Amino acid sequence: MSQPSEARSEANPRRWLALVFIGLAQLMIVLDITIVNIALPSAQKDLGISDGDRQWVITAYTLAFGSLLLLGGRIADYTGRKRTFLIGLLGFAGASALGGAASGFEVLLAARALQGAFAALLAPSALSLLAVNFTEPRERAKAFGIFGAIAAGGGAIGLVVGGLLTEYLDWRWCLYVNVPIAVAAAISWSVLPPDTRAEGRVRFDIPGVLLAVCGLVAVVYGCSEAESKGWDSRLVTGLLIVGGVLLFAFVMVERSVARPLLPLRVVADRARGSAYLAVGLSVVGMFAMFLFLTYYMQLVKGYSALLTGVAFLPMTGAVLIGAGGVASRLIPKVPPRLLVAPGLLIAAAGVALLVPLDVDSSYAAGVLPAELLVGFGMGLVMAPSMNYATHGVAAGDAGVASATVNTAQQIGGSIGTAMLNTIATSATSDYMASHARRMTPRTAEATAKTGLVEGFSHAFVVSSSILVGAAVVVALLMNTPRPVREPGAEGAAPLPAHMG
Repeated sequence: MSQPSEARSEANPRRWLALVFIGLAQLMIVLDITIVNIALPSAQKDLGISDGDRQWVITAYTLAFGSLLLLGGRIADYTGRKRTFLIGLLGFAGASALGGAASGFEVLLAARALQGAFAALLAPSALSLLAVNFTEPRERAKAFGIFGAIAAGGGAIGLVVGGLLTEYLDWRWCLYVNVPIAVAAAISWSVLPPDTRAEGRVRFDIPGVLLAVCGLVAVVYGCSEAESKGWDSRLVTGLLIVGGVLLFAFVMVERSVARPLLPLRVVADRARGSAYLAVGLSVVGMFAMFLFLTYYMQLVKGYSALLTGVAFLPMTGAVLIGAGGVASRLIPKVPPRLLVAPGLLIAAAGVALLVPLDVDSSYAAGVLPAELLVGFGMGLVMAPSMNYATHGVAAGDAGVASATVNTAQQIGGSIGTAMLNTIATSATSDYMASHARRMTPRTAEATAKTGLVEGFSHAFVVSSSILVGAAVVVALLMNTPRPVREPGAEGAAPLPAHMG
């Protein structure tokens, strides 16, 4: 019974070397999410970017990336994953070089948008290549354990690398660094399996593409504007309503067209749907950790950018243990919800440990235990979730299934960051207003720091609650049984043999 899986695995004898290059590409994408945040203050000063415009350096990337992912996944399915992977790599490298050499705000903005567009090709093709390269359950579990660790812990590495490059070289190197990584990953051309393309004449679902892109742009942009303008502003409310209407229309269109951009069967499966939900909601906790702990360590504790990045390294180590050491061993042996739901609860406990944080809390007692728990929990969540994102899906839909989990991550991160930032800012404002009369010039700085921490604590309460709720929902929805030795179709996660 094991011969088919062995035959598929042996089709690419250099699959583990291919994993190295696929992992490099994923690391580059994840690094870019946090590394540019560290470089932004220096870039703003160097290029004369106004405070009102600086957010666009981040938003241009997230808008292009989040809105084009589904299209990028379908392009990979129709034209070949290997081809799409290489185009995404080289395009991302070129856009990064353009951004590093930018002489003004407009060029940097265009480069960031191009980075996002090419990342939307690269991310789903990387994950779908992993899915079709590793089909034997134990090998697949190890491969996705490594990939999940990169997805969950790469952001912390970006903080360290960004701090080092900004402090000792120049902010431009936070963009230039992508070029050698992309070139190294491009060597994978010789070790990736030959491309397979969709049979017959390729026809893109143009109405679906337009509705999905416009709807996702409206939602992501609305969430990014909510951070500065508030959720009750007409612009934010209008964007979210328009985005919701467009995405509802997208679903209606996908039900009726012959070759949809996103076949509804991809998201209707309970295992895959739960995996997308777990990823989308788990990044709320992770983004809260990165965002507010970065503010806490730099603005409250006075850490440098480099020291802040180093302070996140234990979290990365915990992710590696959770994803690579524990989850990769258990994925072939237990139902996925027995990893994902406990992982979410462990992460929720870690975030909850940050609620009583105050100005005088030490790193060892106040921050480190929370980092270790969140990192370990995220490792347990991301490895099986990335694995089951392509659970039972046909090889021809692997790209769009991979794009869907990346879209869930982007949308969850955008909504979560905007929502939690609004909660934190509101709580800080209330605290400052209630202490305004008692504040003196001597106590102003201490009161401001205490107010910041008060806001962070409120955000951590909400973040922890979301993670607990996600754990309950995933435990109820993800009904996939314990895997058996036989995989199903090419690119599928372990399934009972009769379901292949």
